[in-house]
Amino acid sequence: MTAEHWVERQDKPANQLVWVRQLGCSAHGGAEERCSRGTSSALICISRVGLNEVKSCPRDSREVGEEVQSVKQFSSELIVEAVVRCLRVIEPSLANGLSHILPPGMSARFRLGMSLAQACQDVGYKGEIGYQTFLYSNEPEIRALLMFLVEKLPRESSESSDQPAGKSVLLQRSIASKIKSQLAVPWIPPSCRVPFLCKHQNSDLAHGFHAQHLSIPQTTVLSGKKIPKEVKEYCEKYLLPVTAQPSQHAFLCASLLERNSADISAVQEWESEWNSQGLASRLSIDEYKSRKRQRLQKRLHDQLRHAVQQNQENQHTSRSSSDLADLLKSFGAGPCGHEILVKGTRFTHTEKFTFTQESEKMVQQMQAAADCLPSSKQSEKEVQARQEEEVTGLQQQIEDIAVKIEEVSLDIKKLTLSVMQASDEIHQKQLENEEKSGSVQVKSKTVELLPDAENNLGKLQVLVDNSAKRIVNLASQWEKHRAPLIKEHRQLKELCGNKELESSRKVSEIKGLHEKIRQSADEAKKKEELYKQLVTEYENLPKDVSRLAYTQRILEIVGNIKKQKEEITKILSDTKDLQKEINNLTGKLDRTFAVTDELVFKDAKRDESVRKAYKYLAALHENCTQLIQTIEDTGTIMREIRDLEEQIDTENGKKTVSNLEKILSDYKAIRQENSVLAANIRDA
Repeated sequence: MTAEHWVERQDKPANQLVWVRQLGCSAHGGAEERCSRGTSSALICISRVGLNEVKSCPRDSREVGEEVQSVKQFSSELIVEAVVRCLRVIEPSLANGLSHILPPGMSARFRLGMSLAQACQDVGYKGEIGYQTFLYSNEPEIRALLMFLVEKLPRESSESSDQPAGKSVLLQRSIASKIKSQLAVPWIPPSCRVPFLCKHQNSDLAHGFHAQHLSIPQTTVLSGKKIPKEVKEYCEKYLLPVTAQPSQHAFLCASLLERNSADISAVQEWESEWNSQGLASRLSIDEYKSRKRQRLQKRLHDQLRHAVQQNQENQHTSRSSSDLADLLKSFGAGPCGHEILVKGTRFTHTEKFTFTQESEKMVQQMQAAADCLPSSKQSEKEVQARQEEEVTGLQQQIEDIAVKIEEVSLDIKKLTLSVMQASDEIHQKQLENEEKSGSVQVKSKTVELLPDAENNLGKLQVLVDNSAKRIVNLASQWEKHRAPLIKEHRQLKELCGNKELESSRKVSEIKGLHEKIRQSADEAKKKEELYKQLVTEYENLPKDVSRLAYTQRILEIVGNIKKQKEEITKILSDTKDLQKEINNLTGKLDRTFAVTDELVFKDAKRDESVRKAYKYLAALHENCTQLIQTIEDTGTIMREIRDLEEQIDTENGKKTVSNLEKILSDYKAIRQENSVLAANIRDA
């Protein structure tokens, strides 16, 4: 709170705050008095002190009589005044138009009650509230409302509000508020500061935020992609380091920040796009990127074509005949186009020659059209008609050229296919030639061996036998090596399968850990924000509040709860003992009656007097049973009577009878007002 705000609140609002807090004390005191019949005398004294403070209210507030000892005895006028004063302290904008005095007219009272109910809901009250809460109140609703409003009051002590502040105190508070407001402002880069922040934050050594493009290789070893040889050579030999790329050293930090933010935003945009659209398309990343690239190219082509057509239409509509003639002359006068020699194939030369001839024809036609342009004396309609004819002719020529280009491209595709087929045939022929040359060499050697056939056959037989022995030896050696290799291959295959399963399991675990890390990070952020909020609330709490009174009240409440718990435990134990004794007596009575009945029944067969005694015994047992049942019913009725008495007390606490009487009197007053209004209307 600033010093000016403090000075403004020294008079009436401070008195309202004191009065409202005292009223809150009375509400809490009444609650404590009603909490338990065995409430300690200390709590009763506290509630009485609160009521005494309410009675010593400001001058312009309502005086509270000595007979008011709890919230139950609050009148409608006192309730309305209390709520209005609370709202004026909590939210002055809501209570500015509300009067703290209950008006005499019933319609005005209803409007005031509805306005107060709406204001309490705007402040945050969640309970049921309406005009009847203020005009026909009951104790629980008023206590809940007053406790809510007292909790919403600003956390300032009434003593500090009453005491006048000196100049030194005001100065210290003003300095503290200024420092706190400056500490709450986050640090902002010098280039983004407004003039107000430039006064409070030093910016002598600041430089303007000027970012330049930095050339950084996009593919790295970490990305898993192979770096091209040319790119690697360029980066190693020719690319300057990042610190030397900006024109000035002061631009380095800004350039790095700009590049980093651009990279991060690009990655985030790609992730969001892939998660939202890419996964839904069921395409791979490369396919999705290629399709997106094709769409972008098509879009650019359509936009460029539309822009060119629009530009041509604008030029044809706004250009005069002289401008068109100049343009045609500029088309015909190429400054240095014929001096450039381009080396190419025969097809490119033929294509160039063809299109140059066509372009020369077009230029000649355009020059002839320019020579035949009408003079300025001709009408504008004829000029416009001729221009449209020329435009249609030129568009027709462009379409013809486009058709020819498509035909030439088809011819090129056919020629490339024929060239590929010819190269395949050449490759096949080369393979056949190699096979035939090998067979020719074998046959030539065979022909050379024919003159000395017997000796050569013997030598060949020896070579064949040696080769067969060597093959058998190699086969045996291979079998020796093959068995352990097959075994090792199977083991490695099984190990590879196990590793694949383990790797897939670890991948799933890693994904789950990533999800848990993301959730934990979100929870950590939320808890950190909650921690900061709680720290700020703790710092805003008053430090001069004595905890002794709260501690004593808590200890007394705990003591009362313990005492009540002991009493309840004692009553429960007594009830259990009585129930056990009743069960024992009932069992003893049943057993005694059974034995007596058996003994008397045996003698009743022989003796008439014993038979009468047996009848009297049965009647006595029946009467005792009825008596026990009557006692149990009496206990049940007594419990119901106590419950009904408690309900009657609760209903009496709601002041139903008095509220009904008020409603009847208000109804009569409303009827009287309506009759007066009707009479006034008839007189008018």
